[in-house]
This record gives sequence, C-alpha cells and structure tokens, in this order.
Amino acid sequence: MNKKPLLGVLGGMGPLATLYFYELLIKHTQAVKDEDHLDVIISGRASTPDRTAYILDNKQTNPLEVLTRDLANLIDYGATCIAIPCNTSHFFYDELRKISTVPILNMVEDTVGMLSQRYKHIGVLATDGTVQSKLYQKACERLGIECSVPEKENQKKLMQIIYDQIKQGKKTDLKSFFRITEELARRGCERVILGCTELSLIKRDEKLDDFFLDSMEVLAYHSIIACGRVPVGFSEEFYLLAADFERKYA
Repeated sequence: MNKKPLLGVLGGMGPLATLYFYELLIKHTQAVKDEDHLDVIISGRASTPDRTAYILDNKQTNPLEVLTRDLANLIDYGATCIAIPCNTSHFFYDELRKISTVPILNMVEDTVGMLSQRYKHIGVLATDGTVQSKLYQKACERLGIECSVPEKENQKKLMQIIYDQIKQGKKTDLKSFFRITEELARRGCERVILGCTELSLIKRDEKLDDFFLDSMEVLAYHSIIACGRVPVGFSEEFYLLAADFERKYA
C-alpha cells in the first residue's frame, strides 16, 4: 500500500497567515469526510527571526538556522513535501532545497508562472525584504515579464499596513492599500500579485477581485495537487491561469 502524502508546513511567519493557509487547504480540497482531507503537519514557529530584518541588514539574526532545523523536523516526522506560506522566506529557498530530501513547493515561481502566458506586465505587493531581494523581479525576468513594485513612499505605506496593522491584528487602511494598487495600475500593470501572506488576509476579508492574484491561494492549490488531491472552489479566472501553468510546465 502506498503511503498517503503528508504535507509539511514551515509556518509561523506570521501566525495568522499560517492559520489562513491551513484554512485554504481545508476549504479547497475536494472532500466529503474528514479522511478525504490532506494529512498536514505544521511547524508554527512564530519566534523565527524576522526575514526582512535580516535581508535588509545581515548583521541581524539569520533565520536560516531555525528554518533548517524546522525543515528537518518536518521531514523526520514523515513529510513527503513542504510548503512555506511566507514569501520573504523564499529568499532562503535554494539553501533549503539543497538540504531537503523531499520536494519544496516554490510559491514565488509558481505564482509568476501562472501569469506568464497571459500577461506581460505585473505588479507585486510585498515586504521590503521580498522587494529588495528581487525574488519576484528575478522570477518575472526569467519568464520575460515586466515587473513593477510600488514607489518608495507607497512601499513605506505598504510596510505599515503589513507590520503595523495586519500583523498586530488592527484594521487595515484600505484607502492607502487601494492608492498603492492604483499607482501600479497607472504604470501599466495588468495584474497585481499579493506577494506577502499577510496581504492574503485582505483578499479574504475584503473580497478583492481577480485583478489580484494571491500567492497563498497559488501555494494552497499546488499543495493540494502535490498531495494527489483535487482542488475545488477557486474562481473561474484562477482555474484558467492554473490550466495555462499546467500546459506550460507539464
């Protein structure tokens, strides 16, 4: 008998985002009873050193040691594949992949890949760490897509939304959020990626439309497929993008 896949989640960055990721897995897995859902083991280490702080100043504590230890623990427990519901942590993706004995999903590459067949200019909303490490910019460049991020003042406002509002459980300043996205639209962005898992909570709570592609939804979709299950309940537009991705990378 084949062993049932076990998804390992390297989480806690932040806690609400990890909680929402698990909610997405449950919501979007085709199931009629408990046993139909994914088997999941979650490492929710909220004390993982801040990823953006280290990327911006490598004199700060490097989170890689903690990420490496938790990755090993997930694999020792029996994880057959790994999801990391934190975009900024993908700065360490290559180093983690080198030491992992199981596949690690890449939410950055997969999110850009889903847009690569239909769009030539996308915007990205993300932390300073993700922006300055050029995770999304490099992924777009590899696929021949133009990538824009908010201008300096708007990026500062976005960080306030992420760190001073969402991470603290406070109400989001939606006027500022939409001013930031409108700037990207004026600059020619055809779609905007929510490239920070805290921003996924805005999409959930405010029912953002398909102009926004949520990297967390992309990770959940590919996690469900990686575990051999059928993803359900995404928007029609999302499924069209997913079909493009599967045709290109099959």
